[in-house]
Amino acid sequence: MCKTYGFAGLGLMGGSFAKAIRARAVEGGTPRCLALDRDAAALVRACEDGVIDDGYPPERAGEMLRQCDVVFICLYPQSAIAFLKDHRLDFKPGALLTDISGVKTGILDALPAILRDDIDFICGHPMAGSEKEGFSHASADIFTGRNYILMPLPSNKPENLRFFTDLALRLGFARITETTAAVHDWKIAFTSQLCHVIASALVDCAEDTEITAFGGGSYEDLTRIALINAPLWTELFLANRQALLAHIDTFENSLHKIKMFIEQADAAALAEKLRQVRVKRGAMSRREKESAHNGAAPKGTAL
Repeated sequence: MCKTYGFAGLGLMGGSFAKAIRARAVEGGTPRCLALDRDAAALVRACEDGVIDDGYPPERAGEMLRQCDVVFICLYPQSAIAFLKDHRLDFKPGALLTDISGVKTGILDALPAILRDDIDFICGHPMAGSEKEGFSHASADIFTGRNYILMPLPSNKPENLRFFTDLALRLGFARITETTAAVHDWKIAFTSQLCHVIASALVDCAEDTEITAFGGGSYEDLTRIALINAPLWTELFLANRQALLAHIDTFENSLHKIKMFIEQADAAALAEKLRQVRVKRGAMSRREKESAHNGAAPKGTAL
């Protein structure tokens, strides 16, 4: 029997999940997809494109949620918590819920006080996205070859975890990593949030907007993610500020060392540092290839 999927938020990520599930999550037939969003035009377009069967404005959220076997909450972290709280009584009994937030500790801390016992919440973070926003840029292919991080809870039913893992692989994710919320937030502060901070600083310190006329690709590659969703990333930075600040300190220390070698014209020290960096990045690349070859990562590992 096909499940009914609901998407709270039909922007880039919600729209991409809806498109991917519609196209690839076949369970003996085409999955039924419903979406909730304040952007009425996005809902109309999604219906016209055959991505969803019906769309709902925020004031009709309960009507949609009561029909859904699986709900993807594609909202900012604080909005996701508020949504779970406000609609606690609206979810279908036995429903499986998940979110896509880039910071997890705050969400999991809030769950015990707001989640019903008959609802299973699987904490997840799809490591996919784009500098572009909105349903118009959603794509079923955005997840292909990417990583999905899951943070299983003791309360999660094994069959629901298996279902969700299988679903993620059908949607194109190449690797499933299981970890804890605390480890996730620490690692993501480095691999994602710090990168956005650095990209933003690189753009901020540019002497003029014509600098890319002298680019050879390096600056462009490094600063693509600086086309940033300011409200979202402000919330992510501040929600995970302790981990992010620690990584910024480490980065500043490393940058200071390289700067010092250049100031002192210490060719030997500079060359050795760059050699060490090359070796370390090579080891990272080999690890990435091994993980991709092995598929799902061992339980307890993290990106």
